[in-house]
Amino acid sequence: MIERIMGGTKTQFETKMTKGEIVLKRSLTKKMLMGLMAPVLIMSSTACSSGTSSSEKEGNASDSKNTIEIAYRDFGSANVGLKEWLDETKKELEEQNPDAKVKFLPIQASEGDFFAKLALMVKSGETAPDVVTEDTFMINSDAMAKNVEPLDDYIKDWDDWKNFNETVKQGVTASDGKLYGVPYSTDTRGLWYNVNLFKKAGLPVPWEPKSWDDIIKAAETIKEKVPGVVPFWANSGKATGEATAMQTFEMLLYGTEDELYDFESKKWVVKSKGFLDSLEFMDKIYSNKLGPELSQVLTGKAGDIVQTELMPKEKVGIVLNGNWVPGVWRENGPAPWAKGTETYKLAAMPTQNGQEPGFTSMSGGWALSIPSKADNKDLAWEFIKLATNAEHNKSYVLKQGDLTPRTDVAKDPEVTEAPGSVTTEAAKLIDYTHFRPSVDKYPAVSTKIQAAVEAVVTGSLSPKKAMEQYANEVTRVVGADNVTKK
Repeated sequence: MIERIMGGTKTQFETKMTKGEIVLKRSLTKKMLMGLMAPVLIMSSTACSSGTSSSEKEGNASDSKNTIEIAYRDFGSANVGLKEWLDETKKELEEQNPDAKVKFLPIQASEGDFFAKLALMVKSGETAPDVVTEDTFMINSDAMAKNVEPLDDYIKDWDDWKNFNETVKQGVTASDGKLYGVPYSTDTRGLWYNVNLFKKAGLPVPWEPKSWDDIIKAAETIKEKVPGVVPFWANSGKATGEATAMQTFEMLLYGTEDELYDFESKKWVVKSKGFLDSLEFMDKIYSNKLGPELSQVLTGKAGDIVQTELMPKEKVGIVLNGNWVPGVWRENGPAPWAKGTETYKLAAMPTQNGQEPGFTSMSGGWALSIPSKADNKDLAWEFIKLATNAEHNKSYVLKQGDLTPRTDVAKDPEVTEAPGSVTTEAAKLIDYTHFRPSVDKYPAVSTKIQAAVEAVVTGSLSPKKAMEQYANEVTRVVGADNVTKK
């Protein structure tokens, strides 16, 4: 462990489908999905010691019937586009309603802290904002906890709802069948590879890996042929939260013969060959010094480090990440780089041994929801409708780099043909995508996945012992009757 730390180079839709059936139905055509996103939101974050508290609310804004407060997670440079989108919506709402006022409550925190802070805020009528950005994997648990308001009565009279992708709508539908948010993004994930570094290493371009072995071999070749470069990057610690659980571990796990949750038995799979193999893949990356330094990847700023520093400087060969990455390279983005998508190309993530369907991906998304204890729900709904209309959603996806949940925006040439866009390539990965279990215990289980991955990459636990620890901890969280082994 000491050797690695000091010298090592270190959704969300509820489904009862089996693993083989989880691939999206072909009725969702490529044309519909062109330009489709959770990261968000990336699943990377900017860590900070504290977020916004009720005492910081400007002028007790919630006391005014004409004022709404919007709480969102501030990722730093990773969500400049989101901030601009919110500002645009605020401006138009206030122009349309001269007496209305929109105030923002950005919460700068790690993922876990963000969810904890937001949960405290929404539970009190004194601190609850009127609109929150909701990671869709949290929709079901927040709905069951009565933290967010069902929107069915609003949506039934909203004609624009027909323009949202039917499958994406499932991500904001809780287990009670009610709708608890309006999605503004979705995503897919794959392997970004540097064309120039691949050519220097003598690797094929375009690169089309067919198995995990192909990924390892490419990383080993880069390490040997192009010194001074990080061969392979994947989020690997607790500080990056879901970006580690979903974007790294589950991208691997769902490329095996196993899965995280068995919907038929309604049990969590706490031990399986696929689970162990996924941890062993990460162990192989770090034990062979094919990954980044731990100081770079075990921080909440890992997303900024790889997207705004390492990739623009061409210091990383392969990056396991989402379609949103080029959003930071746009002309007015935090790290402008006109040749970003010429230098880094997006390849599909292969299944473990190239078994059917050959590739795998994970999809999530973000939505706008109304807390149950919000003071001004009607004005909040007006903000949500405006923010997610075709004009503003197009503006958002062009700025942020996410995929759109709207079928009309997905067909818009400004989106599909935007400079630096990988919309077409990213949308194709929907054919192979999977979603996190829409089960209320998932957020707690996710933290155990993150801990297991970090334990392996730091060398504090072997993959087998990390799986044992994961099994024990998840069993305590969900109960012995709700786990299984394969």
